[in-house]
Amino acid sequence: MRYLPLTDTDRADMLAKIGADSIDDLFVDVPAVAQLDGPIRDLPMHASEMAVERHMKKLAAKNMVAGEVPFFLGAGAYRHHVPASVDTIIQRGEFLTAYTPYQPEIAQGTLQVLFEFQTQVARLYGCAVANASLYDGSTACWEAVAMATRVTKRKRAVLSGALHPHYAQVVKTMAHFTGDDIADAQPAIQTEPDHEGLIARIDDETACVVVQYPDILGRISDLTPVAEAAHAKGALLVVVNTEPVALGAIRSPGEMGADIVVGEGQSLGVGLQFGGPYLGLFAVRDPKHVRQMPGRLCGETVDAEGKRGFVLTLSTREQHIRREKATSNICTNSGLCALAFSVHMTLLGEKGLRELAAENHRLACLAADRLTKIPGVKLLNDAFFNEFTLMLDGRPAREVVRDLASRGVLGGVSLGRLYPGVEALQQALLVAVTETTTEDDIEEFAAKLEVLVKEAA
Repeated sequence: MRYLPLTDTDRADMLAKIGADSIDDLFVDVPAVAQLDGPIRDLPMHASEMAVERHMKKLAAKNMVAGEVPFFLGAGAYRHHVPASVDTIIQRGEFLTAYTPYQPEIAQGTLQVLFEFQTQVARLYGCAVANASLYDGSTACWEAVAMATRVTKRKRAVLSGALHPHYAQVVKTMAHFTGDDIADAQPAIQTEPDHEGLIARIDDETACVVVQYPDILGRISDLTPVAEAAHAKGALLVVVNTEPVALGAIRSPGEMGADIVVGEGQSLGVGLQFGGPYLGLFAVRDPKHVRQMPGRLCGETVDAEGKRGFVLTLSTREQHIRREKATSNICTNSGLCALAFSVHMTLLGEKGLRELAAENHRLACLAADRLTKIPGVKLLNDAFFNEFTLMLDGRPAREVVRDLASRGVLGGVSLGRLYPGVEALQQALLVAVTETTTEDDIEEFAAKLEVLVKEAA
């Protein structure tokens, strides 16, 4: 509930100070059609705090909670187990801040954990340097494209058809204001990504090529040929990763020649959180590109007494330097999410991350094997980590997802929902499996999917 202590006299004084006759004068730029002409209909004018709480709880009870039913949703946001110790540690006084330090050198706890966070991301991505995080994966993707245009002095970005469509849309939205040329495509429904088609679209005006790994269909492939083709044309390779746990089992993008690696860090430490806040990861393979990175960079040094300390080494944001010199207009980031990521990663360690990745893949293989025993259900991609695409014979995947939800199973993401205009994807179902999935969950999913398939036959 908002508490508004201002009196009518207070409001009149403020209006007089700014030269407005009424509060309505402050909204003259809002079209009349978008303005309310009175109270919102069907809402009571007032209610007690307890009554509102009861009402909101009734509304919340209509939700299907991820942890209470078999859960197979993914497509860029994944349900992993976050140890209770993560929440305990991030609330310690030396760390707790959801914001960025504006007097950084006195926030040694925050700076130290960001330094370690950068180190973890750089090692995970196979890169030399990582920044202190960005908003989320999609905006990090755009920042990578913007950085590539600065480095190459070119204005064209080639997007893989297998890039998450939400990421592609963010890039196109931002490019509308910068005048960059964005060449996007639709995903090809085949076992392997269409790298040959992607390479054929690279020309001498291309600043960067953007690919996803694993891609939106869950496919994993060697990106080395794409990197070589991009570099031959003087372009950079940008690799997007939405599932960092996968990098505990598969090669890092930097090993395959990626120049800029970005992604979503939500899987580690953060949780689904109804879609946010999340955190964007950003790293570069070549140290010479550091000064073109967006955001902030924390560094390790020694103080006047020779003691170890941490500083804000580089800030290329418009709040720290002249706007025309800034590489990004990002004003802050979800520092608390970056802290949670780093704490979870520290608790896992390299061995723990590899074991977690192995368990994700094991359960995903069990699910793929069981689900493809159902007549009319086929597996599109043989090479996957914890997410794969099923092709359903006879029914649109959106209908199947809704019917499964009505029977108590959140059975994946319809690719027709992400690509409403692509006919070939209307029967494609993207299924994600993590360590939180049990074998009983897989069996219940399969049994209910099999009933739906038979009913449609």
